[in-house]
Amino acid sequence: MITNKYGLPEAFVNFAKIDKYSKGNADISVTQLIDSPRVLLMREEHKDTLSTDAMDMVFALFGTAVHSVLEGATGKNTYKEQRINNKVNGWTLSGAIDQYDIEEDGIVITDYKVTSVWSVIFSKQEWVNQLNVYAFLLERELGIPVKTIQICAILRDWNRKQASLKPDYPQHPIEVVDIPLWSLEERTEYVEDRMSLHQNARQLFDQNERIVRCNKQERWSKDDKWAVKKKGRKTAVKVFDNQDDAEELASTKDTYVEFRQGENSRCVGNYCGVAEFCSQFMEEKNGQGKGL
Repeated sequence: MITNKYGLPEAFVNFAKIDKYSKGNADISVTQLIDSPRVLLMREEHKDTLSTDAMDMVFALFGTAVHSVLEGATGKNTYKEQRINNKVNGWTLSGAIDQYDIEEDGIVITDYKVTSVWSVIFSKQEWVNQLNVYAFLLERELGIPVKTIQICAILRDWNRKQASLKPDYPQHPIEVVDIPLWSLEERTEYVEDRMSLHQNARQLFDQNERIVRCNKQERWSKDDKWAVKKKGRKTAVKVFDNQDDAEELASTKDTYVEFRQGENSRCVGNYCGVAEFCSQFMEEKNGQGKGL
């Protein structure tokens, strides 16, 4: 269900109602494969009661606009928005590849993302996993080796002043990020392991109505921290993973220790979309499941 709590124009609401992420005639998509089995199962279980506000789809609109621009890209061996299906462990895996170019010495896969500056500054494992699965699918489909996988990142919050002041800040609002390409054996092992993980989770749910739990990585878990701070200074002198080390440094009268409680950012921000229905999240909120 699409809501419009902020009174956006009807055009935005209509856009939000369009299903832009169909996996086609497949059992699982690439984005689902690399994600938590619990999230996938809960989204399916609560699909009739889940709601999304049109405001939350604004950045998706930017992404759609970028893909419209890509339709103008031409090249003899350039292929755009191709959906590739392949059987893995009896399930059909589907991936929609934004663009790939067949060159003399191999294939270059490019995925376009409208994202934040921080996604480029701090590398995202999700991108590595996703593009390596695309490489797995495409190499199986065409029989041509993939030589390069990359993200073309359109940085929605890029700041020219920050770029001039900080050498490690992206210097342009569009950045091409090279993604590490795993060997074919590594890609195959990853895909088969993830497929088995989802299949086992599905079987457990179908037979016992039990849903596997998310691990710390899937919850974007942040551990507790202890920051040593100096009176009159806003930023920390140093941040520690344990209290003893922090208190040892904060031995002078001008410093003190500030405790920063960790959290599961994905759950707290409901970035999975099902936090309100999640018993695991509720347990953690009540202090019953911390660290699981």
